[in-house]
Amino acid sequence: MQDTDTFVNFHKALITLSHSATFISRERNKKLEALTDLCAELLHVDRVSIWQFPEQRDRIEAEWLHTPEQVTGNAPILHKAGNPACFSALESERILSVPDAQADPRTRGFTPDYLGPKGIHSMLDAPIFDGARLSGVVCLESTAYRQWTLPEISFVVAIADTVSLMNTHEAWLDSKQALEYATRYDSMTGLLNIKSLRDRISYLIDKLESRGLGSLALVWVDVDRLKSINDGLGSQVGDSVIEEIGQRLKKINVPGKDLLARIGGDEYALIIRNQTHPDTLDKTAAKIRHEIGKPIRLNGHSITVGASLGICYLADDCDSTEDLLRGAEAAMYNAKNEGRGRTCFFDSRFHISARSRFELENELRTAIKEQKLEVFYQPITKAGGASMESVEALVRWQHPQRGLLSPIEFLDIARGGGLMYDLGECVLRRVCEHRQQARAQRINLPVVSVNLAPEQVLVAELPGLIRTVCAEYDIPVNTLHFEVTEDAIQGDVSAVTSILEELVADGAQLSIDDFGTGYSSLSRLKGLPFSRIKIDRSFIGNIPDDEEDCAIILSILALAKGLGLSVVAEGVETEAHEKWLCEQGCDYLQGYLYSRPLPFDQLLDHFFVRA
Repeated sequence: MQDTDTFVNFHKALITLSHSATFISRERNKKLEALTDLCAELLHVDRVSIWQFPEQRDRIEAEWLHTPEQVTGNAPILHKAGNPACFSALESERILSVPDAQADPRTRGFTPDYLGPKGIHSMLDAPIFDGARLSGVVCLESTAYRQWTLPEISFVVAIADTVSLMNTHEAWLDSKQALEYATRYDSMTGLLNIKSLRDRISYLIDKLESRGLGSLALVWVDVDRLKSINDGLGSQVGDSVIEEIGQRLKKINVPGKDLLARIGGDEYALIIRNQTHPDTLDKTAAKIRHEIGKPIRLNGHSITVGASLGICYLADDCDSTEDLLRGAEAAMYNAKNEGRGRTCFFDSRFHISARSRFELENELRTAIKEQKLEVFYQPITKAGGASMESVEALVRWQHPQRGLLSPIEFLDIARGGGLMYDLGECVLRRVCEHRQQARAQRINLPVVSVNLAPEQVLVAELPGLIRTVCAEYDIPVNTLHFEVTEDAIQGDVSAVTSILEELVADGAQLSIDDFGTGYSSLSRLKGLPFSRIKIDRSFIGNIPDDEEDCAIILSILALAKGLGLSVVAEGVETEAHEKWLCEQGCDYLQGYLYSRPLPFDQLLDHFFVRA
């Protein structure tokens, strides 16, 4: 009970601070000062600091430091070369709870020059994110030996989340509006997306035509071996590889570099202006392959990938935006067919054998328009029992040549083509159609959870669309439960809140999906009408053996309890997962232990008795 009271008091103080008009209107340094002051006061710690990684990630720099001697933005720099164990732990463990910092193998490298002279004995670090990228930490340092408690750990994580939210908000302010950012930038890497690429190429073509001077080439980059990395090490490692390569391409300096975009999946495109002589482009391509080929170190693994490049010229090879894109992609496919790890220049013959991404986009557009997407369902069960509480609707695409495609194989294409809102409507219609079919067979389906993309949540007409579709099929809105990812609620808080509150007023319930991987702060959660949190599967796989994952889950469970929310754990695959989650009071469980996603007919056969 004491821990619960402490937890509630800590978070109440943070909510009061972060909601205050004074705090919201302050500059960043003043916000950091207020957060570190609050942390120092409530946790009785002398030293509280905010650290950040520069782009090179070879060191960590203190952005703000609160100590008995000073409160300042001018503070130390700690280098990775002298303290590799700590940097590795920050990347892999994220939360570091260290009672004896001078002896702990993760932090003792700091002892001679930092911990010892300052008399620091215990440390607690919580991660700060910039998008999906670890960008820094909140660090508490105690001059007395200290065993950090769960309320203290949870509070420091909430402080770090608040700073992460500040990072996200500041990045959003650089764009004209949240919807523009969502439609023009890639959420994983922060690079521009294919829509921005198209727009830039079209602009440059018009400029070249009007002036009659200049030249343009497009370099299409495809990462080799990513599928084997996903299969062998997991999709999270694959995502980290994609993100790292995006950062390398962003920093690379080559002649004529104009715009870099992530097209989707493991593909990027680079516009080259004027510096388009074949010899120059050969050197550019060689430099790109060299940078991508450098080892990538992730979670103890040294990963090496290659790249296949395709290059297409404007005017010589084609004369329109779409032809330039198709030509560069076709050249890239030819490079792959010739053995990967090489560069090919466009040849008109390539179009015959290459399967164009843009053809796939057009096929997806047709499938959405003709309502040909499928919906599979995965049960969500009550913890401690076998009864089904609800089902989650998961989109699939039965492609006529490629077979059944999972979302990871086409959602990037839908997002790049501006199709996410229409795709969401297509899924909703299929869900309503299935519920109508079940009712005709006298089968009472449970509540169905439907995922909402950021591109849907930011559209004011969404609640009206849902009401209209449900009315067409005579399906009550209160039979639906919508899942929204954390990145969907980054932008205009008032607009998003209004849309979500309208859905709730219509009878729907709301969940935050993949909780723990995004930017939600306690203040934001408190102000939005969610009734449920879904813990991301990345925290489930290693429980109960991984202490840090267990601590994160316990913190989320305590947070949910304090806010009156229920909790679903995704990715439950073993009885050990189930046992530990039930013991900790998790409300609902979802995963392969109970069922894989099933087509609608198989769902009825497995879990219901037909009339």
